[in-house]
Amino acid sequence: MTPRQFRKPIEHRDPASPRGEPVSLEHQRGELEIADALKIIPLGGLEEVGRNMTVFEYKGDIVIVDVGLQFPEEDMPGIDYIIPNIEYLKGKEKQIQGIIITHGHLDHIGAVSHLAPKLGNPPIYATALSRGIILKRHDDFPSAGPLNIHVVQKTDSLTLGHFKVQFFHVNHNIPDSVGIALHTPEGLVVHTGDFKFDHSPIGDEPADLARIVQLCSEDGGVLALLSDSTNAEVPGYTISERQVQESLDEIIKQAEGRVIAATFGSLISRIQQLINIAEKYGRKLAIDGYSMRTNVEIARELGFLKVRKETIIPIGEAHRHSPEKMIIACTGAQGEGDAVLMRIAHREHKFIHIQKGDSVIFSSSVVPGNERSVSALKDILMYQGAKIFHSKLMDVHASGHAQVEDLKLMLNLVKPKHLIPIHGNHFMLRMHGEIAESVGMLQDHVLILTNGQAAIFKDGKAYLSKKRVPTNYVMVDGLGIGDVGSVVLRDRQVMAQDGIFVIISTIDTGTGKLKGNPDIISRGFVYLRESQQLLSDVRKRVRAIVEGSTAKEHTLNTVYLKDEIRNKMGQFLFSRTERRPMVIPVIIEV
Repeated sequence: MTPRQFRKPIEHRDPASPRGEPVSLEHQRGELEIADALKIIPLGGLEEVGRNMTVFEYKGDIVIVDVGLQFPEEDMPGIDYIIPNIEYLKGKEKQIQGIIITHGHLDHIGAVSHLAPKLGNPPIYATALSRGIILKRHDDFPSAGPLNIHVVQKTDSLTLGHFKVQFFHVNHNIPDSVGIALHTPEGLVVHTGDFKFDHSPIGDEPADLARIVQLCSEDGGVLALLSDSTNAEVPGYTISERQVQESLDEIIKQAEGRVIAATFGSLISRIQQLINIAEKYGRKLAIDGYSMRTNVEIARELGFLKVRKETIIPIGEAHRHSPEKMIIACTGAQGEGDAVLMRIAHREHKFIHIQKGDSVIFSSSVVPGNERSVSALKDILMYQGAKIFHSKLMDVHASGHAQVEDLKLMLNLVKPKHLIPIHGNHFMLRMHGEIAESVGMLQDHVLILTNGQAAIFKDGKAYLSKKRVPTNYVMVDGLGIGDVGSVVLRDRQVMAQDGIFVIISTIDTGTGKLKGNPDIISRGFVYLRESQQLLSDVRKRVRAIVEGSTAKEHTLNTVYLKDEIRNKMGQFLFSRTERRPMVIPVIIEV
């Protein structure tokens, strides 16, 4: 599908919206306080890829779908990840009937250990693989206490207060993924989770189209569809994992040396493909990367990987086998500095170094923002004699998300009255809305939300709330949760861009004069040995500021003096360098 230009917005724009989304007159009446209405409130996932968490609320009962994290942006130095803001749910903990998990990726489960205890430890319902991954991750949070987590089958039904929950199987790039049919007094709501349609998957069953149609024909049809928008800009159908296995088979069959396949740590289907090919050609498979080893261990234990006992060997034993008999699966296809493939490329890996004739497969898509690091990694590998294969050369990776034609198929199977695009940046949601219009949905029935904005359903009609609940970032940095705010982040950005400049002044409290010259510490600003004239000028000006201040005030006011040094020396350094380091004055009184 060639994206069409967005139409001119109809009727009015919502004045409460920061983006001024087009809304109909009917939608403008919506408020969070409408009595006895179904409220759907996204706390994340509608302005980014990640941090997925959606609240469904009716007459005081609450059901939550997914509790995920978001990986930091380039301008968030030091941040590990971001989790949803649950301020809206404070005081409502006893109303939460359950948390439903659609699949085991971190952008859908990564905040469970942080937030479930704060939400009163409600029951969590997840399929077996998702539960296993959640519990393994929860081992890293011993102070959080045990989770109240239950396994559900793909054909189960749950009653959670006013809600009845049923599941249906979908394909994704991790097994045991489900969509959700949520029966409410206002009508049936369908949540796809992350999905694609794969009619010949590897290590999984095809999506259960018959069950989707059957569930969506109940309760008089579907009131609203919440559908994955991640690939709404990509035309065509998502290719099958079978096609990926055929491409990997061709590469490995012809490879004369070792094959190193780098991919996401959670891509269990890719590991199954490598297992199948290794057993076909008599090769051994070694797996490296903490997340990949952990997920493989869980998947094997639960029966999601079919493998002979002798096929997988420890990475430390790979050197005992001839190169043409080895496949290595590892993390690092995104060029991450501490991941396995980067350590191999820099010859820092304990067991594996690149040899001439090695074939390296980048079996993943490049996450936006990682293009430069991935290109640099490919350069390093090729300098050392490796052959490189990636998705632009061959079909060595298949996305886990529905493309345009798959999204149309889901719309035609479900036949919803309203569409709420989810899981993606704002432009992805808009493009998904365009797709819905192309298959006959009315423009007013496509509800484009932002994080914190509620879609409200009452008597079959839809409203968008003017009010928004808090959804600002809660950043996790080490053991700190939410203690790094915009001010701290801005300080880190300043230090990363222009460095810090520390001025240490020792002052005689009796005379108010400097004792000796101020000491200067520069980090990330200038190299002191090559900036002697600048340092000399700084010291002269600091002496003048100190002695002028004490003469004026007739006493030593350290707070005032620090502000003077910070402001005046900041201006001086900018005039000389056009850079704005963080100036930190230190006063020592003797």
